[in-house]
Amino acid sequence: MDVARLAGVSQKTVSRVFNGERYVSAEVRRRVLEAAEGLGYRVNGAARALASGRTRSIGVVALGTALYGPASLLIGIERAARDAGYALRVVNTLEGEAGGVAGAVESLLEQGVDGIVVSEPIDEGEVSVGVDVPVLVLGAPAAFGGPRVVVAGVGAQLLACAATEHLLDLGHQTVHHVAGPGRWFAARDRLEGWRAALVARGRDQPAVVEGDWSAASGYAAGRELVGEGDVTAVFAANDDMAIGLIRALAEAGLRVPEDVSVVGFDDSPVSAYVTPPLTTVRQPFDAVAREGLRLLVQAIEKPDAEPAPASDPPVELVVRASTARPRARKAPAGRRRAAPRSRGSAHAPPTGDGPPVTD
Repeated sequence: MDVARLAGVSQKTVSRVFNGERYVSAEVRRRVLEAAEGLGYRVNGAARALASGRTRSIGVVALGTALYGPASLLIGIERAARDAGYALRVVNTLEGEAGGVAGAVESLLEQGVDGIVVSEPIDEGEVSVGVDVPVLVLGAPAAFGGPRVVVAGVGAQLLACAATEHLLDLGHQTVHHVAGPGRWFAARDRLEGWRAALVARGRDQPAVVEGDWSAASGYAAGRELVGEGDVTAVFAANDDMAIGLIRALAEAGLRVPEDVSVVGFDDSPVSAYVTPPLTTVRQPFDAVAREGLRLLVQAIEKPDAEPAPASDPPVELVVRASTARPRARKAPAGRRRAAPRSRGSAHAPPTGDGPPVTD
């Protein structure tokens, strides 16, 4: 009663919040929880689980990495789960760890979670583990079966396509690509988005240079691309590699964007403060997490309902100073531009060959 009075809501609403029911607005939920905290009240989770048959917890399988993309998505998942009235239990895996995803799923099932989010970005093939709770797979195809597996995209292919189209729209004849490691689903999606944009415009597809997400690998890729001599535009699969690439171009005496335009991916916090500020595409981590958790919570709380359709995440291109129209090519040595005619033909186009034409 004290919590209800302090929050300005009914006791029924307080009960709904404490029981994690969905039909409470985020603002009302916040007020009730703040009132409860102010009064020193704590929900007895064990008693609630016994009464409802649920733990009101969601497990997450995530890659143990400090990379900006996976870490930011995990933060978004935690926020969305909390807003939905669920606690989060996270099990991290390591790249290359044998049975990493299967072992993490087994650990979460032993903890009695109501559902699982697989936010594991690396292809480990088929995952041989029986899952008896709803599962949300983010940004990857479902690798195992279960009573209800929901797959939600993160929009990487659409974002990569938008990044490539931006460079083509500026007038570049084609776009080179510095890709992420091939075992990562995110790297594959960005590669496919880049390729789709070039195919749609009928442009050549240059050979792909693969990095490992680090600025050092972007630098190495830049050193390799400099040797090709005809590069005017590059789309890098993340901002760190784009930053390393720009450093390699600068050391080779090439200016960005005057000689080479560069687009990154993620819109990491540092991208606006490098020289030049980096054009990039912003990953909608919060929107992806909210949409995915919406689908998972429906599968948990309404197991007999038809799965809700997923919506595409937003596409946002952040244009800064690292992209521009390509410079006009210098005329080959030995060829001179014709001088304008001396009378009556000031608007005639130059022939481009031979001596100036005179009357």
